[in-house]
Amino acid sequence: MIQLVAFYLFASLVIASGAITILARNPVHSVLWLILAFFNAAGLMVLIGAEFIAMLLVIVYVGAVAVLFLFVVMMLDIDFSEMRAGFIKNAPLGLMIAAVLLCELVLGVGALHTGALQLGVANGASATPEGLSNTAAIGALLYTRYLFLFEAAGIILLVAMIGAIVLTHRQRGDTRGQNVSHQIARRPEDATVNVKPAVGQGVTL
Repeated sequence: MIQLVAFYLFASLVIASGAITILARNPVHSVLWLILAFFNAAGLMVLIGAEFIAMLLVIVYVGAVAVLFLFVVMMLDIDFSEMRAGFIKNAPLGLMIAAVLLCELVLGVGALHTGALQLGVANGASATPEGLSNTAAIGALLYTRYLFLFEAAGIILLVAMIGAIVLTHRQRGDTRGQNVSHQIARRPEDATVNVKPAVGQGVTL
């Protein structure tokens, strides 16, 4: 009974927060509602026994992606009138893409019900061994059968990170470094002197 109540609670919150994410006018509010949707989706993953996916949702999506979106949206100077103008300008293209996706969904569901698609059936061959947690089973699979693919994905991400650093790094030509010898050779009369002028007298140059 508790699991059923938790499922309906998490599922309803995911649907509601996802809808508000799309309908909210403020981008910051949209990101906050998106974070709420991720948390409730993680709760659904815990209910079905996929604690590793739940942890990924919280750590990767909430802790990195959603927070990054939030900081970017808050730091950017967003012109909402320009955003609305761009939305109206690209509305026909968006509606056309949405119609194509809807037709694909209807075609896929129709093919499934007519028996044209043969979906896989779970036979228990890939089930988690008894006494081994879901996270341990995924780790053992990643570091045995898919080790080279896992390392290749890490190398690709490393190259992408280095490329982003190289592309965004800028060397300013007018920046001068610290000259220690020039600072040591400075005379006392060339230094800045703090003075306290009288009222109405001003500063003597």
